[in-house]
Amino acid sequence: MAFRICALPVEPFAPFFGAEDAVLARHGILRRTADCRPGYPCRVSLRDAEPGETLLLLNWEHQPADGPYRSRHAIFVREHAVQAAPAVGEVPELLRLRLLSARAFDAHGLMVYADVVHGRELEPALERLLADPRADYVHLHYAKPGCYAARVDRA
Repeated sequence: MAFRICALPVEPFAPFFGAEDAVLARHGILRRTADCRPGYPCRVSLRDAEPGETLLLLNWEHQPADGPYRSRHAIFVREHAVQAAPAVGEVPELLRLRLLSARAFDAHGLMVYADVVHGRELEPALERLLADPRADYVHLHYAKPGCYAARVDRA
């Protein structure tokens, strides 16, 4: 089953790139500086920030379905990130390095299956999840902190 990993769009975050800390605070956003790599995964560029690079730490609604699985969580976005567009079947390095929770949802935003997999073994898990006819899309989460990583659609 062919799949495409989708980054978040840059547009909702771009107005905050370079903003004063007081402006960020009014929106519940914190600026952080990466002190290691890996450790600060950007949901727009699908790259880990380099040490010394600044990121925005904010709350993001990644599952807007109006139902029991509606969800939001903290995410990092590299300041001045460029939106990633992985090719069909491409798994970005930041996902390969981590333990992931893969959650398949139907068209109504209801979870139909979930699995935990190391990013090195992501392709077979995605193929299995997307082969389920009930699955409309998959959300990947970083298993340890639980935060949203990326969406996966059939290609």
